Amino acid sequence: MSAAPDLFSHRPYWAARLLPAPVLPMSRAEMDALGWDSCDVIIVTGDAYVDHPSFGMAIIGRLLERHGFRVGIISQPDWRSADAFKALGKPNLFFGVTAGNMDSMVNRYTSDRKIRSDDAYTPDGKGGARPDRSSLVYAQRVREAFSDVPLVLGGIEASLRRIAHYDYWQDKVRHSILLDAKADLLLYGNAERAIVELAHRLAKGEAISDITDLRGSAYLRRGLPEGWSEIDSTHVDAPGAVDAHPDPYQDTTKEPLAERSRSQPSEVVVSLASTPLSKRVKRIDAATTVIRLPAFEQVKRDPVLYAHTSRVLHKETNPGNARALVQAHGDRDVWLNPPPIPLEMKEMDALYELPYTRHPHPSYGSAKVPAFEMIRHSITIMRGCFGGCTFCSITEHEGRIIQSRSEDSIIREVETVRDTDEAFTGHISDLGGPTANMYRLACKDPKIEATCKRLSCVYPGICKNLDTNHDPLIRLYRRARALPGIKGIRIASGLRYDLAVESPEYVKELVTHHVGGYLKIAPEHTETGPLSKMMKPGMGSYDRFKAMFDKYSKEAGKEQYLIPYFIAAHPGTTDEDMLNLALWLKKNGFRADQVQAFLPSPMAMATAMYHSGLDPTHRIDRRGQTMPVPRGDRQRRLHKAFLRYHDANNWPLLREALKRMGRADLIGNGKRHLIPSWQPAGTGDATPGAGKPFRTQQTVDRPRNPPSPARRKPAKGINPGSPTGRGKRR
Repeated sequence: MSAAPDLFSHRPYWAARLLPAPVLPMSRAEMDALGWDSCDVIIVTGDAYVDHPSFGMAIIGRLLERHGFRVGIISQPDWRSADAFKALGKPNLFFGVTAGNMDSMVNRYTSDRKIRSDDAYTPDGKGGARPDRSSLVYAQRVREAFSDVPLVLGGIEASLRRIAHYDYWQDKVRHSILLDAKADLLLYGNAERAIVELAHRLAKGEAISDITDLRGSAYLRRGLPEGWSEIDSTHVDAPGAVDAHPDPYQDTTKEPLAERSRSQPSEVVVSLASTPLSKRVKRIDAATTVIRLPAFEQVKRDPVLYAHTSRVLHKETNPGNARALVQAHGDRDVWLNPPPIPLEMKEMDALYELPYTRHPHPSYGSAKVPAFEMIRHSITIMRGCFGGCTFCSITEHEGRIIQSRSEDSIIREVETVRDTDEAFTGHISDLGGPTANMYRLACKDPKIEATCKRLSCVYPGICKNLDTNHDPLIRLYRRARALPGIKGIRIASGLRYDLAVESPEYVKELVTHHVGGYLKIAPEHTETGPLSKMMKPGMGSYDRFKAMFDKYSKEAGKEQYLIPYFIAAHPGTTDEDMLNLALWLKKNGFRADQVQAFLPSPMAMATAMYHSGLDPTHRIDRRGQTMPVPRGDRQRRLHKAFLRYHDANNWPLLREALKRMGRADLIGNGKRHLIPSWQPAGTGDATPGAGKPFRTQQTVDRPRNPPSPARRKPAKGINPGSPTGRGKRR
């Protein structure tokens, strides 16, 4: 992997003598109090401004401030006109636009496309403070306010929309957000390196149209740069013939796929699928080679090419060997530079120790920002995830390389929380990140890491080259909880239990000292079919972890329980899979209070599965079999109902499904039955005869399930099926 200049090696901009600000300004009055006549950079965000390193606008704002730039924040502006975007005047360098810590569509809508009533990133949790597709709308308003100022998109919403993408809410493939937003540049992933270099180059007078070499950036262009060569994406992966009935008289052996797609979109599009891989070009310079993906017009009309594009993009996410990608949108190309070089430990330390106030902006007064309250006393120890779960967006945004802070830096932050936060009671709510136990884990050989194209380091099994040593994390836990004034430390981030079982000492440490009665983990399913599409381990890993968990809980004299999360309606899941999961839940005494249905987020591999019915974790083949995909509202409701088999409102739907599946033997009033034959009054689709038994036709020669053990009652306030804490589902 090529080296990158130190994040803090640039000579500070002239305004450094005016900084740092007690808090980044959100009004002209605050700018005046700081003695500023203007801002160099203005960040527009869909979140409330919280000056805490768990919030993107705070990290980017404080980092640019550290480099001597005056940074202002426009938080949750009224998007109905351009007036709110003029509040801080015209920035000298650029506007940075982000939807916030969450995708605005995921933030506002449930997986059933229903509007949520609240927003955790808004003061007092009020909903409706941001528009749908916030990045796009904000960018349009910025253009109305100041059409001549460079406009840069960033954050997770823009990251996941950097190429043509399937939009679940409109059920169609949309352009790269770059086109619709009319932005000059898009910075994807953790963009610290790119944003710092961009600011310094603009400050030196370089035009943003000339800044096309930043890693982790995307921009629009026409034509190929001088000295570059282009290969078709079918050189990387061969999806097969593009059209079913090619013209037999048309010479299709010479013209590249993308060129034909732009000049003759209605004609046959050529791939290299018929060329043996062994005979394709091998000697190429990756540094000056771009892979041409199928054009927007192609992936919009052809789900097979959409899945092919998803596979190629994910194969080009290792910053050590990724090549540039290009995708035509009409007569222009969206050009994606390779991903950013991960931050070194000393850079991570400096970034997280910038002078954050660790509080919401004072203008919010006594209003509480729920997302801040959740992470107020938590500490980020790492970034990234090499798990590769297909439904998760971490890989597309943060990448697979783990970036960790030093133990000393983390301890200093714990002490800062202890000594400066008046609300601190001695309890750290989390030491984690995207994953609780990937701290300092990496490939044993940097050379192998730099050339690897695996989609996951832990699926279908843990890679032999992965260092799974949890000793640094164990030392960190012990040192942190030994600090004076620290009464307890909990681990709330998602735990990768298939890694944890590789270190029994870690499991013992975790269970003995850092579990508050319940530990939430995410097997996601029990059946091989859906698990293979998620790239999640089988239940054998869960059983091993549970045995360790129970053993060490007993040794510690603690009554503690595992709360497993499961996902409904994921691509590759059949009704029978959900039935088997429901039977497992009943057998093990679990009753989920809330359940999660699969939500196809833009650019995720599972979303490509949902849209195409094909599996991009394997080579795409037009002649290959499609997978079952739960799409309709009724089937999705049924899959959720199986997870909540104990809810009487779901019983009518489940009875109908069980009869259709030939499993009416599971309807009855005994312990071996999944649901009863009677319906309580006022539930489900009960009629005036509710409360009386339903007559069902029993089948014979079906295996009977053993009696269900007593229900495990959750503690007051715990919803076993409702993810809490800031960690991602693992």
